[in-house]
Amino acid sequence: MSLKAFLHQLQYDPDKTKPQDVEIDWDNAPLPYKLYRHVPVFPLASDVPLTLTGKREHTMPTLRDIGHFLWYTFGMTQLSQSVLEQHTGEEWEDSLQLCRRFVPSGGGLYPSEVYLYLKLDELPNGIYHYDVAHHRLVLLREGQFDRYLSNALGDRCDITNGFGAVFVSTFFWKNFYKYNNFSYRLQGLDAGLLVGQLLEVAKRFDFEAGVYFQFLDGAINHMLGLPDTEESVYAAIPLAIDANMEWFHHGDSAEKNISSDELCSMLPLIRHEHYIRSKKVLEYPLLIKINEASIMESARAFKLLEAQQILASSSDVFALPSVNRLTYDLASVCRQRYSPENEYVLQTVSLTDLAALLQEIMISYRYRNDLDSLVRSPSSRVHLYGCFYGVDGIQDGAYYYDDAAHALQLVRVGDQRPWLQYGMSLDNVNLFQVPLTFHVAGNLEHFHKELGFRGYRIQQMEAGMLVQRLLIAASALRMEGRPLLGFDVSSMNELYGLTPNGLTSLIQIPIGPCRPRSRLEGSLSQ
Repeated sequence: MSLKAFLHQLQYDPDKTKPQDVEIDWDNAPLPYKLYRHVPVFPLASDVPLTLTGKREHTMPTLRDIGHFLWYTFGMTQLSQSVLEQHTGEEWEDSLQLCRRFVPSGGGLYPSEVYLYLKLDELPNGIYHYDVAHHRLVLLREGQFDRYLSNALGDRCDITNGFGAVFVSTFFWKNFYKYNNFSYRLQGLDAGLLVGQLLEVAKRFDFEAGVYFQFLDGAINHMLGLPDTEESVYAAIPLAIDANMEWFHHGDSAEKNISSDELCSMLPLIRHEHYIRSKKVLEYPLLIKINEASIMESARAFKLLEAQQILASSSDVFALPSVNRLTYDLASVCRQRYSPENEYVLQTVSLTDLAALLQEIMISYRYRNDLDSLVRSPSSRVHLYGCFYGVDGIQDGAYYYDDAAHALQLVRVGDQRPWLQYGMSLDNVNLFQVPLTFHVAGNLEHFHKELGFRGYRIQQMEAGMLVQRLLIAASALRMEGRPLLGFDVSSMNELYGLTPNGLTSLIQIPIGPCRPRSRLEGSLSQ
């Protein structure tokens, strides 16, 4: 199968990416976290703050700060036990026990891993892995890597002026064992959800962050000690406290044409033993093939990418009321957020709440990245559409949100819930009980012309980053959301008229008030 045909299946015919006659071997399931063995470890503070005010002193972070930052970004935060379904008689079905994180993940499998380059007084300078299971740092490679990392990023970032960097990787087997080749779509979204959460938490710690989607893959993976047929970095995020630090300038590596192989020759190979529990790891040649097709070997391949402008397709434009930005404690919102299924309760949503939700999503989504570079107010490459029912002050219908004008463009009038429900491939959510159903849309060709096959995974990541902002903002308004991929993309494209605009629907998120779920929860922090 060609890689273009594979991406088409992922988007429009996902059932063909998963064998229908293969049973999942649950006993061979990997752990949702990676455990390194026989390496130095550094415990992190477990007495995490119960609030995140965003008022930390503007000084170099301590190891305690890093521990709190990582816990709120990707830590194991809660143990949750719930009953799957109640019988009509006296007995109950089996209970479901999960270790929750503040970031959602497809099937709760968490294919992403977090690595760090840190330069702190309390630690040896070097490369670390965040051990989620034990909330600690694992030292993988000691040393100072400013020059190496700067070269791997194309000399576009002043690494010496920061205190480190975060690397978000994907461990392919962790969700391939369940979803087969469809895992490739999930992996990009999962990485984006994690990056979105990281950027929101970084704001509360007064950390400056910039996201690099383009880097020398082989060099970064080599520095971390990752075999790229098993795991590969999807995003590199330098961290600093200097708001005036130089980001994304034009570096020398492009002229020098420094390659991954040249950089790799500067560091010895490392391979540390790690444990994932699976006794047998099946082959995933298509994932390896598309990952290889997505890598960048030279800084000359790095590109800037213009956002896609959406032309007004309707004369029915509803200006939304002017509202203040939402004020909320991120820590509290993270603790209360969960992904509902049959707990939605249909209630009227006020126009001011909808306006505040939409405004907060798009304002909080703006972030530094190497695709926009130094553009001051870049337009988003992913766009918000939604079907709204029972919102005071506007007609029921399908809309496009124009964030620049803070207005809704009516695409299709009327109650669209039957269309939405019919397009679901699973009946795990009753969309007739949901007042707001959002769709994130992006470039129909996944920016293949500009970025090749790397464009698809970047697009999925940016969609995931937007979804995480949506989930946080909705929870701050006492509503909850559940990201869904089990829907007919072609049907949603027709609903919103996306194809003529060169767009396609990437993910569906029902948002609304919910009844409390019957569950027991306990925090895993002290």
